[in-house]
Amino acid sequence: MTKRPFLYFDMGNVLLYFSHERMAAQMAAVVGITPERSWQILFDGDLGIRHEEGRITNDEFFDEYCHTSGKTGDRSALELAANDIFRLNVPMVALVGRLNAAGYRLGILSNTNDAHWRFATKRFSYLSTMFHVPAMSFRIHAMKPAATIYAEAAKLAGVEPADIFFTDDRPENVAGAQDAGWDAILFTSPAALSNDLFHRGIVGNY
Repeated sequence: MTKRPFLYFDMGNVLLYFSHERMAAQMAAVVGITPERSWQILFDGDLGIRHEEGRITNDEFFDEYCHTSGKTGDRSALELAANDIFRLNVPMVALVGRLNAAGYRLGILSNTNDAHWRFATKRFSYLSTMFHVPAMSFRIHAMKPAATIYAEAAKLAGVEPADIFFTDDRPENVAGAQDAGWDAILFTSPAALSNDLFHRGIVGNY
């Protein structure tokens, strides 16, 4: 990278921890089915994928979940059960804060759905106050590691692929970014990421 890079971060298990198991179990409790059946509905088919690609709305997602389960539940309780699955990766807040204060442009590149994004940004305000570009799969209509999402994310950032740094906890997503011409590394911990940034001359003093 010859220019000051634009920094993209994955959201799930990088900025925030999350649990699909918790999502399945909590939704199951609302409608009265087993967690195993709930998991099958959500993740064994393409329901979750279609939601994260923005091919169905939040209402369509919940309607299909209920229809497939043969059950009904209070919609507000079901939405909370589906979305209340995140917790903050606390050390990342300080790291992002230093990068933001140093004037780096930051973005989030995430495979997620509209409901999760709305919930997460409401609960964890730094996702919207410290990051300048949200590149969401449900808006781009493609998911990592498809080439389309990296190309569109670069356009949203307004920079060339070679001027993007990216970190993600999934090797296939890192490989997809590297194939797109990005400087991408596997996220393992905030401390390791700090070290990787330091060796790239990004901020320093970690």
